[in-house]
Amino acid sequence: MEVRLDTSLELLLERAPSAHASRVLATVVATAGSTYRKPGARMLLMADGSFIGLLSGGCLESDLQIHAREVLESGAARAFDYDTRGPDDTLFGVGAGCEGTMRVLLEPAGPMSLAEAALAAAGRVTSSGESTSLVMVHNSAQLRLGTYRSDQELPADERSRAYVQRLAPPPHLLLCGAAPDAEAVVSTARALGWRVSVVDHRPAYVAAARFAGAELHIASPKTLRAEIDLTRCHAAVVMSHHLASDEVYLRELAEAGVPAYVGLLGPKSRRNRLAQELGPHVEKLASRIRGPVGLDIGATTPEGIALAIVGQIHAWLAGRGYTEAVLT
Repeated sequence: MEVRLDTSLELLLERAPSAHASRVLATVVATAGSTYRKPGARMLLMADGSFIGLLSGGCLESDLQIHAREVLESGAARAFDYDTRGPDDTLFGVGAGCEGTMRVLLEPAGPMSLAEAALAAAGRVTSSGESTSLVMVHNSAQLRLGTYRSDQELPADERSRAYVQRLAPPPHLLLCGAAPDAEAVVSTARALGWRVSVVDHRPAYVAAARFAGAELHIASPKTLRAEIDLTRCHAAVVMSHHLASDEVYLRELAEAGVPAYVGLLGPKSRRNRLAQELGPHVEKLASRIRGPVGLDIGATTPEGIALAIVGQIHAWLAGRGYTEAVLT
């Protein structure tokens, strides 16, 4: 299942101030060599000098603010090139030393703007677990520069240049259990722009005030497959701290065959006991489960454990090294 780890689109939509605020959308549309961000990365530059997101480690943002004011004054989008290779870096006064080039499209993103409409439409699609695309026209003599939805018809122009970004949905994490330590996992995942669903049979645990931004479900573990569309989840973590419930959650996930990553909280002894209780269902989970879940970073606090769990899932989604599946 497709997934996108660069969630700058979702984070901008969540963190942007009220629509009436004057702002400029900055989008990386081309890079070469070593750069902090890659094509498709975005940030918002506000009229008051503040900004949301980053396109560099702070090297280019001051210069982008200057150009953003020009774009706000003119109301017209413009593209700017940065070359931080060798001595040419001094021409831009940023001294980044990153040995790369970056082309950035700046466009008004206030109410009723082309950019605002396109990003909002894309966000609605990706938040539902579907994929979409955006088209960033950054060089054209005929077309208006800016961000367009993929369903907008644009006239053919061989002299125009545009970056077409395919937007797969962001990671969707399912937490089976809403005990107190689940709060830190939700907070860590939400800080990355991930979609998070939390399910628990205990109504007192499933409180909106505890899980800001998460989708909450009060349901019996036996109804997991009916309550959650597991085909839309990229990873699940079983962490109810209730042995009987965890066993049922694992049975449900085994029968569903998805997601491909299933984390189990708790020590090896607890994992082995659950494996015995699961019987033949173990075979349907053996290649998917990570237990104890999380990277071994010596975590002892709920926040550290959450970092270890989300870090392992992030590495797995990125195809990097991670703990092998174990359930015997």
